[in-house]
Amino acid sequence: MISYAQALQQLLAAAPSARAEQVAIAAAADRVLAAPVFSTQDLPPFDNAAMDGFALRAGGQPLAAGSILQVQGWQAAGDGAADGNAAQAWEIMTGARMPSGLDSVVPVEQIEVLDAVDGRPTRIRLQATVKPGQHVRLRGQDVAQGETVLAAGATLDINAMTLLHALGVAAVQVQQQPPVAVISTGKELISDAGAVLQSGQIRDSNRPFLLSRLRAAGADVVWNGVVSDDVAAFDAALDAALAAGARVVLSTGAVSQGRYDFIPDALRARGAEILFHKVAIRPGKPLLFARLADGTLYFGLPGNPISAAVGLRFFAEPVLRHMLGLAEETALQLPLQADVRKPPGLRFHARAQVQADASGRLSVSVLAGQESFRLKTMLRANAWVVLEGDDDLAAAGSLVRVQGWGHREPVQLSLQEMA
Repeated sequence: MISYAQALQQLLAAAPSARAEQVAIAAAADRVLAAPVFSTQDLPPFDNAAMDGFALRAGGQPLAAGSILQVQGWQAAGDGAADGNAAQAWEIMTGARMPSGLDSVVPVEQIEVLDAVDGRPTRIRLQATVKPGQHVRLRGQDVAQGETVLAAGATLDINAMTLLHALGVAAVQVQQQPPVAVISTGKELISDAGAVLQSGQIRDSNRPFLLSRLRAAGADVVWNGVVSDDVAAFDAALDAALAAGARVVLSTGAVSQGRYDFIPDALRARGAEILFHKVAIRPGKPLLFARLADGTLYFGLPGNPISAAVGLRFFAEPVLRHMLGLAEETALQLPLQADVRKPPGLRFHARAQVQADASGRLSVSVLAGQESFRLKTMLRANAWVVLEGDDDLAAAGSLVRVQGWGHREPVQLSLQEMA
């Protein structure tokens, strides 16, 4: 066995560098920026009213309550530039461009209409003092032209996409999504959720999990399928994955030392170089990493669901992170709520729950039910705890490494967990 640190070093050395491409903004959601985005305009693009009311000229001095003003124009959102230099007041709607020469807005609730023509006010009285500049959104107050709004490496989440749309960004430079394939192996696996299980059969839960997590990690899943414990079927599936363009392949099962664990020999027969097989971790010790003859990276994950999850999270995801041009992942250091037993000499990856106390201080508890076949524990987990060292005990109160459920997802606390 090799250590996790040694395995990670080999993984990153084998991983190809990030490659950029330009995509239309409509196709950019959740992609990783390869270059910074600079604003080509001011936002707002013009001074505009923050409230329905009347635009006025304060000129640096408050306008006193009781002042009577003539209304000499009307401006709605979407109307073009208007000359308000000779006006005392101008009726205006929220978002409408401020007429030139006017610099403040009094809300409609703070005026008294004295005269009107056809329902439009022509003379008003102020019922509150107007402060200079009040209720006006200034040009460039949010974003200035030329400002860097997003740095390279940023993920284009819903907030980033909203800003880019507001700025009129039509296309962006993003990192290419690593093309990935997933192969589940095992004659016992049933993919049809509605099928009646026969004796000895189980449902394939690994593949849906991996597909979802890989997409969340920024990969483009180009092929996936299930094969029985058969070398010919496996070779056909791997050929199909490569033909679909996969440059990273993940399989589950058939990598340990049983009679049907055929993948190591099948890969060698194809000319693959096995870079490591077995890592000093739990769960997931039999994990295999190879490089196929064409340079494609291959992860052979164990079949137990939590072992497969650990293999994805702590081995495949760092490679995807590298291929997306992202910086090294950061982790929290949080105190344990209680003693935790660990396998001595092995790096232990535990499903955990981060919680906040009444004062907002964070701590972490390792959940019961850590066996690699247990899925229900994942429902309560919001993080991974990583325990290393030769000791068999991590003591309550000691600081431990805490990482999010996915490499692009920080630890998220629900309101219930914070209560």
